[in-house]
Amino acid sequence: MSSGDVVSFEEFSKLDIRIGRIVKAEPVPGSRKLIKTIVDIGGEERQILVGVAKWYKPEDLVGKLVVVVVNLKPKVMAGLVSQGMVLAAGCGENEKPVLLTVEEPVPPGSKVC
Repeated sequence: MSSGDVVSFEEFSKLDIRIGRIVKAEPVPGSRKLIKTIVDIGGEERQILVGVAKWYKPEDLVGKLVVVVVNLKPKVMAGLVSQGMVLAAGCGENEKPVLLTVEEPVPPGSKVC
C-alpha cells in the first residue's frame, strides 16, 4: 500500500455513515444500472441512486436496512440527483454487489462507529 492509499483517522472521521431503511425503490428510466431509492436516514428521507439494477429488483430493496454515506456532495446521474451512497461489497465490473446491511435491526439514522 502506498502512502497515497492511507487516510488519517481525522479524514475518515469526516464521513457521516449511518444506517438507512429503503422505503421506496423504482427503476431509473433509460438506465440499465441505476435504481432510484428513497432512504430514511433517521428523521429525513434522501433520494439515493444505487447502481445495482443488473442484480436486484427494486421491490427486493424496499425495507432493507443498509449502510449509507450521507455527507457526500450530491451528484447528478441519469438526470436525477443522488444525495448519498448506499455501500456494497464486491463492486468489480462483473461482480454482483452485495449491499452492506446490519445483523440486527437498528433504527434508521443510527451512526456507524
